[in-house]
Amino acid sequence: MSWTWRFLAPDGGNASGVDDGAGRSEAGFPTQSDAESWLGEHWRGLVEAGVDSVVLVEDGRDVYGPMSLKPPD
Repeated sequence: MSWTWRFLAPDGGNASGVDDGAGRSEAGFPTQSDAESWLGEHWRGLVEAGVDSVVLVEDGRDVYGPMSLKPPD
């Protein structure tokens, strides 16, 4: 199993410049928990890089999302 994040721009397309070139996190994670922990540590940098929301993917299957990275107003 491999867990990854797909990064989305505000228009819903793949965010560029923060991924493996296909809108996904470069690193795969062995568990869902590892992927979620990584996101908890890196979401601010992703927002600064232009990522609006993320989708958690397991072996090519969307598990949940899109989930906004923007803090509530």
